[in-house]
Amino acid sequence: MDYDMLVIGSGPSGRRAAVQSAKLGRSVLVVDRGRRLGGVSVHTGTIPSKTLRETVLNLSGWRERGFYGRGYRVKQDISISDLVERLHKTLDHEVEVLQHQFMRNTVKSARAAVKFLTPNKVSLTADNGDYSEVGFANALIAVGTRPHRPGDVPFDKKRIFDSDEMLELHHLPRTLTVIGAGVIGVEYATIFSALDVPVTLVEPRNTILDFIDREIVDDFIHQMRDRGMTIRLGSTVKEIASKPDHAEVTLADGRTIRSEMVLYAAGRTGNVANLGLDVVGIEADSRGRIKVDPHTFQTSVPNIYASGDVIGFPSLASTSMEQGRVAACHAFGVPAKSVPELFPYGIYTIPEISTVGRSEEELTEQGVPYEVGKAQYREIARGQIIGDQGGLLKLIFHLETRDLLGVHIIGEGASELIHIGQAVLAFGGKVDYFVDTVFNYPTLAECYKTAGFDGVNRLNA
Repeated sequence: MDYDMLVIGSGPSGRRAAVQSAKLGRSVLVVDRGRRLGGVSVHTGTIPSKTLRETVLNLSGWRERGFYGRGYRVKQDISISDLVERLHKTLDHEVEVLQHQFMRNTVKSARAAVKFLTPNKVSLTADNGDYSEVGFANALIAVGTRPHRPGDVPFDKKRIFDSDEMLELHHLPRTLTVIGAGVIGVEYATIFSALDVPVTLVEPRNTILDFIDREIVDDFIHQMRDRGMTIRLGSTVKEIASKPDHAEVTLADGRTIRSEMVLYAAGRTGNVANLGLDVVGIEADSRGRIKVDPHTFQTSVPNIYASGDVIGFPSLASTSMEQGRVAACHAFGVPAKSVPELFPYGIYTIPEISTVGRSEEELTEQGVPYEVGKAQYREIARGQIIGDQGGLLKLIFHLETRDLLGVHIIGEGASELIHIGQAVLAFGGKVDYFVDTVFNYPTLAECYKTAGFDGVNRLNA
């Protein structure tokens, strides 16, 4: 065999699998068809959107508007060049770190399109047409996903964009319609709204973010509407048209939405079309997702694994990294714990949302008796200092045992704060921990103590 491990894709999952394999003394080749290493996460997904978000927060003065009013801005005229300058610096750094990591661990990489020939051999075709064949003992498919692009949506990079193309805008839109209120849709909708762009968010379902605690989602929708966003739930799109001076979205009920630009963000599809999966007997569903063993990440072919977004939910960079590592360990017979069921979910909207553990809806459905403790950011000194009036931290714990069952946060720093709750959950802690411990003052972490007291007081009421 040419290589002990062939990794197809260099995103979070492929990167972690490659390094883990190399650490075990195995020969590794990473193949990616992109111009640079890093995959979707570095170039069009996680890192770019979060960098764009941070840049917008800084330049718009969003965090200070609680003090200085909604018209406050750090930079009055924000251009697209202001946004992409920081983006390119961040991406360059990420690629350099990845290249250095591969070099230190003697991981070889190649830029080419991959196609399976047998369960132990692939062909590599470079952009210039160069063709070669590579053998392998084990392979990991970590090709990620791309935006779902229905044939009846006239994408043109002028009026109508997918989420990858939003990073290539030539100017900021005067108005924007976002179709699809999934994670990507709401992240971009709130980012552009923070730039004072009038945004209309369209979603065919009557609810959004169904995996998040309803109270947090309801609060989030209220905050979006409060700042002027138009949200149309239960609205099916009939037609999208690109006109000379605007885009036009026609809804099934006959209403028409006009805006300068449209972002279509209704789902993603696995990048499996040209891999030759049928040759080795691996099937993908209608959205290009590959079915795997949830503990080993093996496909139906034992020496071929798959991990990351291409296997579906939860499609997080954090869990994808662990999936890749576990798959590599299993391939070489090294014991490794499977990806834990308890992991935090971060949604980098404005405001931020993060959650871990079970929601009220899940517990009600399961018939588990519970109580809730809450803390509003505005009750906390640090919340007043930073000007976050809408933040909320919510603890859910068992009514009888007082065991912590879930933590749900909306507000500044939510994706960082959640890890305190995650740790207490993982170690089987009770709500009393937050009451009895001491947090730095003033910090947002103090919300845990306030929410703990609130919950315990409800028990004693």
